[in-house]
Amino acid sequence: MKDNMPNLIEDLFYGNLRLDESIHPEHAEYQKINRRISDFMQNYKIQHSENEYDALEGLVDLIGQSTSMYVEAAFEQGFRTGGRLMIEVLCRA
Repeated sequence: MKDNMPNLIEDLFYGNLRLDESIHPEHAEYQKINRRISDFMQNYKIQHSENEYDALEGLVDLIGQSTSMYVEAAFEQGFRTGGRLMIEVLCRA
């Protein structure tokens, strides 16, 4: 391995491998959708009471937690599938 190449095993061991921080969806609509969500939340805050806005924020937080758990499970499943695929490829070589 070249000296300037990252060592994934060391990064994993030392806790430096943060894949969730390097995810940048390339879908053209991603940024547009996030802007719409932000605009919606800002408008909701202006048009509704503090209690109503807090309730919406609580719901958004719960959806975020649920989505995070789903993405984690999807990542694990994808990683396992990739590992099984590599084993199958190497065993039949």
